[in-house]
Amino acid sequence: MLRLLPLFTVLAVPLLTTRPARATMPQDPPAVPTDPHLWLEDVGGDKALDWVRARNADSQKVLTSSERFAQLQQGILAILDSNARIAYVGKQGAHYYNFWQDAKNPRGLWRRTTLEQYRKDEPQWEVVLDLDALGKQENENWVWHGASWLLPERDRVLLSLSRGGADANVVREFDMAKKQFVADGFQLPEAKSNVSWRDKDSLYVGTDFGPGSMTTSGYPRVVKLWKRGTPIGSAQPVAEGKAEDVFVTGYRDHTKGFERDFVQRAVTFYTNELFLLRDGKPVKLDKPDSATASAHREWLLLELRDDWTVEGKTHAAGSLLACKLDAFVAGARTFDVLFAPTERTSLSGFSPTKTHVLLNVLDNVKNRIEVLTYADGAWQRAPIPGLPAFGTISASGVDDEENDDYWLTITDYLTPTSLFLGSLAGAPTSWQPAAKLKSLPAFFDASGLSVEQREAKSKDGTRVPYFLVMKKDAKRDGKNPTLLYGYGGFEVSLTPGYSASVGRSWLEKGGVYVVANIRGGGEFGPKWHQQALKQNRNKCYEDFAAVAMDLVAQKITSQQHLGIQGGSNGGLLMGNMTTMYPELFRAVVCQVPLLDMQRYHKLLAGASWMGEYGDPDNAQEWAWLQRYSPYHNLKKDAKYPKVLFTTSTRDDRVHPGHARKMMARMQEQGHDVLYYENIEGGHGGAANNQQAAFMSALAYEFLWRQLAPK
Repeated sequence: MLRLLPLFTVLAVPLLTTRPARATMPQDPPAVPTDPHLWLEDVGGDKALDWVRARNADSQKVLTSSERFAQLQQGILAILDSNARIAYVGKQGAHYYNFWQDAKNPRGLWRRTTLEQYRKDEPQWEVVLDLDALGKQENENWVWHGASWLLPERDRVLLSLSRGGADANVVREFDMAKKQFVADGFQLPEAKSNVSWRDKDSLYVGTDFGPGSMTTSGYPRVVKLWKRGTPIGSAQPVAEGKAEDVFVTGYRDHTKGFERDFVQRAVTFYTNELFLLRDGKPVKLDKPDSATASAHREWLLLELRDDWTVEGKTHAAGSLLACKLDAFVAGARTFDVLFAPTERTSLSGFSPTKTHVLLNVLDNVKNRIEVLTYADGAWQRAPIPGLPAFGTISASGVDDEENDDYWLTITDYLTPTSLFLGSLAGAPTSWQPAAKLKSLPAFFDASGLSVEQREAKSKDGTRVPYFLVMKKDAKRDGKNPTLLYGYGGFEVSLTPGYSASVGRSWLEKGGVYVVANIRGGGEFGPKWHQQALKQNRNKCYEDFAAVAMDLVAQKITSQQHLGIQGGSNGGLLMGNMTTMYPELFRAVVCQVPLLDMQRYHKLLAGASWMGEYGDPDNAQEWAWLQRYSPYHNLKKDAKYPKVLFTTSTRDDRVHPGHARKMMARMQEQGHDVLYYENIEGGHGGAANNQQAAFMSALAYEFLWRQLAPK
């Protein structure tokens, strides 16, 4: 199946009321005419990096000298390097491929095995590419970013390798039989490229072709067809977008019997145009620009983000519709409704097998899976047998061209993740529960822990669910060290999952862990997300504050023992909770954050997110955007919780200048803040397990120092 998605391609006040107050939020925050910290946006500049190293040294001195830090770091690294982790695989032809990192292979091995071997506790793996050896040989700090397969032959791939974990890739053609790079094959220098095979001797390429070829978001604006043996400069234009678009990409659907070529133009983060190439000419599909389209065999599948009235019928935002693609191109507008949302249900995702579609529904933030089958002119529904009532469940087809097998993963906060393999061959009455193939060990002792799903009431009366994980016998005396995590953006849903690091570093030691399902996320579909867009951004902050207040009201914790954590858009959440609601929290971990909302659209990929936040260059939009710009709302005389900022020099998605400048301004104003910037790592913050363990241990050590009862 070809699914078309935009790129992003992704933590004592006894008299508090149950509704969050906004008294600390400035109604008309003053504009800052000049930015004295602008020099910190010079990512690799000597002066800026000297500043970074000095801040890093300060934080290391405070946080890394204790025995607890060493234990935290060693415990997390042992989890990340454990050979007991599940080696997830993807099927290509007769082989099952996996990318694996551990203590011996910090950069990683790309390897493969057979299904017969994979069923064993200790499969035999054939190494296809050793990234550590390659990096040593080429004197590069390569980080794996994936492979694009030539179909149906599967004898060549385009490998994407990143220097230090940045989003930008180097692309190189790789021979699967010889297990080596093709000396005279397709190669692209470092850029944020979109590359896919059209056939063995040609590629659809979007890359940095020179001035004017990239959007203001930093992604390809032009798609070309590049033929083997010719210079990239001679590649023939296929499609072109506008500079203000997010990106443009071209690709071929290689499904046997349904081969066809597409161009997608992502106009904004949430709107796109899809074109079917006929005789080399683009034919625009007449769908709503806000709808996401997927092609699977003869079907066109549309996920709606807005209500759509067509042929006299209104389909609700969040619906999944199906229509024969050829009929749609010919003008048909009658759809089968595969999913329609309700107030508390939403579409979590879907995945085809050869003759079915696996539908994943969130029902009050709990998963349920249905199997849809088109037969006798209609779609039939049946459940997958043997699924649990609680937890996060994901289901996906193993090979939607070859069979009806499916992968199933099941997890929750206290249950180690398990991987199953099932089959939907035959009639539903013959389906058997999927067989367990792999399972994580219990990395922490969960025997005395419990999970509750609760609700808080936000300022406008909206019910906001959250998950609460804590010891069953914990006293509700307001003294429990509590970590509240949130994201609240881009329609991302936070569902229960087994985090060994959280369990070992926090829960097992007596901490309480809370995950807030605030607006801006996708837990209840597009409308839940859209309620917190742009000028309504305050809704997600009010929701998060409501959860914090409910935790205090229930005497689970108190301000002295309540910390929060979030990254990326969640880092913006952390920044605004710090400036808007400082009285609620004692500690804030703010990771790879957006914080300067006046310049975010001028930094790296920031322009692609104006559909989420707004345009600061528009005076009307800046008037409300400014209220949600933590960098502009800092006050010297305010009393803020202690903050730890973490980011990465190699993050070319969210500019490290956000965290740098916020740190500099808070330090300048005399606030209690710490900062650590990993030199590698990209938007994930770390390039290997050792770095990831160090960064996580910093956060947990900081939280324990601030929140543990004295």
